[in-house]
Amino acid sequence: MNSKSSFDRLIEELKRLPGIGQKTAQRLAFFLLKMPPDEAKGIAGAIIDVKDKSRFCSVCNNITEEDLCRICRDVNRDRTKVLVVEEPGTLYTIERTRGYKGLYHVMLGALSPLDGIGPDDIKINGLISRVENDGIKEVILAMDPDMAGEATAMYLTRLIKPMGVYVTRIAYGIPVGSDIEYADEVTLVKSLEGRREV
Repeated sequence: MNSKSSFDRLIEELKRLPGIGQKTAQRLAFFLLKMPPDEAKGIAGAIIDVKDKSRFCSVCNNITEEDLCRICRDVNRDRTKVLVVEEPGTLYTIERTRGYKGLYHVMLGALSPLDGIGPDDIKINGLISRVENDGIKEVILAMDPDMAGEATAMYLTRLIKPMGVYVTRIAYGIPVGSDIEYADEVTLVKSLEGRREV
């Protein structure tokens, strides 16, 4: 019985990463093979470290190595606003803009009844508890503009608005620098819905 070589095994493992197909996995494997051993071991060590040390923040579900993430510990953040995202990756993307100074809540998913994901499968209870107890005045919904994201945003709005908290949704629309004629219909509709006075 022929077992795979370590190189072939590396290609197969790299293909498990999102967005990595056969060609990219092969290219990455050759790149790693040419790397000095210390650099390759550094990458391997970083992967092991993140798996061993990382967990979710006990308040907002961001990725952290401590009980509270750096954002929840930051006393300079606006503690009256919480921006709700589906995944930690979205939080990191928004943080890179340096344009938002409030808190976050990561749902770790979105409602999708067809996939068997209901309210108990995502981090809704923690958000509701924060809104009830932490002086939150505005909840900003930043769900993906797909069916699951829309369903989650509507569900959260119905839960939170009766609590007397201002609920907003980030605007969706045409990216800066693009041509309107190339925008799809959904993007155009969202752009019109999100229009504002000038």
